[in-house]
Amino acid sequence: MNKRPAAIAATALALSLTLAACSDSGDGEGSTGKSASAATTVSHIHGLGLDPADQRLYVATHEGVYTPDAMGQPALVGDSKDDFMGFTVAGDQTFYASGHPTSGGNKGLIKSTDAGKTWKSLSLSGESDFHALDFAHSTVYGYDSTNGLVRTTKDGTSWQDGAQLEALDIAVSPKDPRVVLATTAEGVARSGDGGKTFAEGRKPVMALLSWTAKDALYGIDTSGGLNRSTDDGSTWKNVSTVPGGQPQALTAVGADHVLAATQTGVYESKDAGKTFKKRLAVASSGGH
Repeated sequence: MNKRPAAIAATALALSLTLAACSDSGDGEGSTGKSASAATTVSHIHGLGLDPADQRLYVATHEGVYTPDAMGQPALVGDSKDDFMGFTVAGDQTFYASGHPTSGGNKGLIKSTDAGKTWKSLSLSGESDFHALDFAHSTVYGYDSTNGLVRTTKDGTSWQDGAQLEALDIAVSPKDPRVVLATTAEGVARSGDGGKTFAEGRKPVMALLSWTAKDALYGIDTSGGLNRSTDDGSTWKNVSTVPGGQPQALTAVGADHVLAATQTGVYESKDAGKTFKKRLAVASSGGH
């Protein structure tokens, strides 16, 4: 994602291809209404989620948030074509995100309570870009890529600063608010104090993490290899390879329910990653 600061842009080549998923600009093509034409395609995916209210799929991209229409084609949600980073579903019709307005700059932390139709700025507008957000234990955990910081907030406005590190993604234990994992060039780094400090990263190297069920931590490597840990990341087992190569986003909806976006599509598995079904086509990102 080439909007990271210089220190993060200098991470090992193992993560550089995935970092490139955040491009500097978009063409802004496609519908700006609540639906899109059948020809609309999505690319540069930064987040995935299912709304618990109706199990509808939402896909956060460099050019807005999309959901499949009645024909299975991507339809723009609301009218924003902004770059949505750090997208995470927190509850029924309740989403958090960050990113960049089409006019440039950083969004800080934003929130939607109507399933992405409208968004409200909560804090750090113009100051921070959260490339990773996780909502757990009534707390927003974020990786502020602008400043290279793990940060947390309970009210969306007052932040606690944690460790400074070079990371791509974070995941919070669903059973222990003190346990936070981060993907680094050295491997998965672990915090036992809520993100204040991290141990050195341990292999395997993962690009993205998602942790919804206590015994089902998922990680995906830079080639699309899906891995699962049942012991908080101490050991990993390769499950399968998600179709489409280089990953763009990963979300574990439940212990056996996984969403993943790669260069060719958004894929869904309901058998713990053994098999995947394409939910939405993805256009080539053109190497950005």
